[in-house]
Formats: sequence, C-alpha cells, structure tokens
Amino acid sequence: MSRRTTVLLAVGAALAVVIAAVVVVLVTRDVGSDAPEPLVEGAPAGLEEFYAQDVSWEDCGSGDDQCAGFEAPVDYEDPDGETVELRMRRVRSTGDGDRVLFVNPGGPGGSAQDYARTLAADLPRTVRDLYDVVGVDPRGVGESTPIDCLDDADFDEYVAGPVDPDEDDTALIEELRGETRTFGEGCRERSGLLAQHVSTLEAARDMDIARALLGQEQMDWFGASYGTQLGATYATEFPERVGRMVLDGAVDPAEDGVESSLSQAGGFQRAVEAYVADCVQDADCPLGTDADAAVDRLATFMDDLADRPLPTNQEGRELTQGNAFYGVAVTLYDQQTWPFLTQGLEAGLSGDGSVLLFLSDAYFSRQPDGSYDGNIGEVISVVSCLDQAERLDIEDTIELLPRFEEASSIFGRTMGWGAISCTDIGLESINPQVEIDATGAAPIVVIGTTGDPATPYENSQDLVDQLGEGVGVLLTREGEGHTAYSSGNQCIRDAVDAYLVDGTVPDDGTVCPQE
Repeated sequence: MSRRTTVLLAVGAALAVVIAAVVVVLVTRDVGSDAPEPLVEGAPAGLEEFYAQDVSWEDCGSGDDQCAGFEAPVDYEDPDGETVELRMRRVRSTGDGDRVLFVNPGGPGGSAQDYARTLAADLPRTVRDLYDVVGVDPRGVGESTPIDCLDDADFDEYVAGPVDPDEDDTALIEELRGETRTFGEGCRERSGLLAQHVSTLEAARDMDIARALLGQEQMDWFGASYGTQLGATYATEFPERVGRMVLDGAVDPAEDGVESSLSQAGGFQRAVEAYVADCVQDADCPLGTDADAAVDRLATFMDDLADRPLPTNQEGRELTQGNAFYGVAVTLYDQQTWPFLTQGLEAGLSGDGSVLLFLSDAYFSRQPDGSYDGNIGEVISVVSCLDQAERLDIEDTIELLPRFEEASSIFGRTMGWGAISCTDIGLESINPQVEIDATGAAPIVVIGTTGDPATPYENSQDLVDQLGEGVGVLLTREGEGHTAYSSGNQCIRDAVDAYLVDGTVPDDGTVCPQE
C-alpha cells in the first residue's frame, strides 16, 4: 500500500517469494482447452448474459497453464453500462477431479493468477488430483483492467515522500495531503469510472460469475490475508453457494479504518519486538544486545531519516523515512526474512541505505529498471478507501496520533497519519464493506497465527464470530509470521488438506503448536 492508506499490505504469499526469484515447476495433464457449460440458473436478475458468456481457454505462454478472460459490469447497478474484463489462470488437476479451487493471495492487489501457480505447487498430490486451481485477478488488479493512478516516477516519489510530520508543521502536512490528492486525481483521470468500482463487494460478485462460468455449483475457496475478506464477503452474499472455504490469516472486515490501522500497528510492533528479541541473542546484532534499548535505537533511526535521508547505490535515489518504513515492514511478514532486516540495519546504521531501499522496492515489486511488476501499491489505496465509509478531518487525525504512538513506537505515527488518506483521495465509498454474516453456509475454516503482524490473531477470532454460529471454525497456529498454510507447520497442513480432500472439518479451537 501507500503509506497514506490505513492498512499495510496484507499479502498471504511468503515475502521470500517477493525478495528472491522462485522457479515453479508444475505437473499437469494435457487436457486441451475445454470449457465447462456455464451455470446460468440462479443468476441475479439482469445479469444473465454475464453468467452465460462463453469462455475460451488459451495457453498462457508458459507451462501447461490455461488463461482466459470474461466480462462483468463496472457498476452492478447499471449492468447495461461499461464492462470490465477479468483475467484468470487455470492450473489443471493432476487427476480426474472436476472441482475448482479458487484462490486469492491478498493485498488487495496481489495477482491471483500468479498465486494459482505458487499455491498449486505447494499443495499435495491428494489435493491436486481433486481440484483445478484457478486464480482470478480481481477487478482493477494485475491483468483485469488494472487501476492506474500514477506513472512509475511519480509513484516512486509518492512512496518516498513525507510520512510523519510534526503536528504543527503545516507545510509538511499539506505536502503529504497534497500528494494524496494528486494520487486520487490520477486515479480518476487514468482509470475513469472503474476508479469508483473496485470495492471488495463488487469483486465478490465478480467471483460468482467466475464460479458459474467454470460450471461449479459451489465455490471452493482458498483465500490468504485480504483474500479472507474477499472470501467472507462472498460467503455473506452467496451463503448457499459456499463449498469448502479456507480463510488463512484473517482480516477483520468489521473494523473501521482507524481500528484496523491500530490493530496492524500493534501487530507489527509485536513482530518488531519478536525480531529484536531474537537479534539481541547474537553479539553482532546491529541494534545491540539489550532488547528495550534496541527497539528505541530502531525508532530513533527511523525518526532521524525524516531530516537526514541516507545515500544508496541507486543513482538519484536516497533512503527516505517512507522507504525505510516499508523496507523494515516487508521483512516482518515471515521469520525467514529477518536476516534481510539485519543486513539492512547493519548497512543503514553505518550510513548506507541501499539494502533497506532494495527491500522497500521489493515490497511494491519495483524492478531494477524503475518499472513496477503489477499495481498493488495503487490498488490497496483505492480498495481500502472504497470499502470504508468514514472520512476523517485533520483535527480528528491529530487527535488519534497518541493512540497510534502507544500501539507502536516504530510504525504508529506513520500509520496514524494514514488515517486521513481516504478523505484526501477524493473517492466516494459507493459500495462499502458489508457486515459479514454467512449464516446457512457450510463450515468455513479460519486460520489465525498468534504472531501474525499484518493480520493479528484477534482478527481470526473475530471473523469466526461474524461468520455465524456453526459456520466459522477456528484453527490456530502458534508462531510468528503472516499466514499459516505455507509456514511449514505440518499440523496446519494436515488439517487443511483433510478438509479440502474429504470435507473433514477440524474441531473448532484446534491449536497447532509451533514446530
């Protein structure tokens, strides 16, 4: 996300995948480009033509995967108006199964098409024999008529700009707010009507069209991080169509923007403290050997960057406070990436911002040539603001800062200033997040990790309650890091695999100890 939105990226795929290249090899059967008969029965009134459209599968250009597109109305209140194209990737099952597992990695803004390949490679043969794995890039994301708000150079400046002005620094506050206004104006100019119609509710309705076009009576779903919000919203809108649904690393859709940001600030602070507790056990820890002093030193380092950016090995680019915020955050999603933070701090405390700038770039998938692989940094700003109806003024925001500082000495104030972003972005919340209630749906497995920084564990507990009595089932992983299924915890994998293969629902409240 941009710093000016109220939440950090909630991406379920391991951040090591972002930081290092991963080669995925999949074994699939040669099945040609067959398309199932669309299920038009039960289509919402006025949308029949969208549920009945033909889908033509083609080779994706690499491997045996197949790709296709379909259309949905930009505005569901005006189905005869403009349409949006959505793109999807199908990784065919390795057996004779005819079910489809729809997947989403989070963000909002992560590529579901890419995640289909990544997750399919991680699933066991028992699951792969049963399911095609399908990723549909949500509207505005990736290849699905993407949202566009700034060119690459302007987005560089947007990320690097001011993040934590003093309350009485009116010039810097206005600069921060002005950049957000420019961002919003760019969204409207470059993306037109679509800029107002990439809410989670609309994306969930698109997913039902995809379900029908793939001939599925029910929606089988694996959503990570923000993908849990999308899945839970689908279950609320179409409870009778829920099949086997896994929500890993839950977002709490009931939280408003402020509470969500406060929750995340606390989650990332706990993650920093877990990192520090580990780091100080080593005499070479760049923050020292005393945990409390180490946290203070990191906070001071981040504060000093506001006035004194560090030089880097990239011509014309410095490590600003904004870049450092993301360079630190990206390493906290996965315990395996803590060594990258140590390297970044070693260099940074010695006056070299190169490593932390590299990590900030990895957060947004910025390429060495200055281009961006995808538009996740733009999508999360727009979707977050369309989903939440509240709009704060500057006085409200300043009044909230002490609460954010209390939640996190490292991330608090930056995320606090983000609370005003949706006011300044200038986009109206036409289709805000619906209240989650999937009463009548089949059991939905919600997985929470006790040390998850991006989607704190309490979110999973709350989402289980919101889904409805007898619907939400809580599965807990004890440990650090964002999301659980790909964390290496065999207890979690066994429970999820049994649910996907046999429909065996784990006991509500099952706890998988840290391994």
